[in-house]
Amino acid sequence: MKSYRKELWFNTRKKVEFINITPQVEAAVRESGIKEGLCLVNAMHITASVFINDDEEGLHEDFLEWLEQLAPYDPGRYKHNLTGEDNAHAHLKRQVMGREVVVAITDGKLDFGPWEQIFYGEFDGQRPKRVLIKIIGE
Repeated sequence: MKSYRKELWFNTRKKVEFINITPQVEAAVRESGIKEGLCLVNAMHITASVFINDDEEGLHEDFLEWLEQLAPYDPGRYKHNLTGEDNAHAHLKRQVMGREVVVAITDGKLDFGPWEQIFYGEFDGQRPKRVLIKIIGE
């Protein structure tokens, strides 16, 4: 059993943004040399997410609108913001969208279903944040 670790760093242009990181994850799988195993992709910040879905602009806009309805940016609304922060909405959005994904590796490639892609979701951006890629297998 082998393992491989790689970090991706992001500093988004917007406070809330989705970035397709599938090419970087596929490159890490190739670099690892692992042919059969699992690939974990994990957001290492509590106001960011990693998720799998379709890379379709309208869907991403729908996600952003839906998330804003669920947890609107409103500094006076949340108890967390009484600590001096104004990012409670970002914590809640991350909770809904998830922390990580695990994808099977088969024949040295990510074993996706139709249309699946991996995304980094940023909900409190414009500062450096990282994603961990951990690959295990043979």
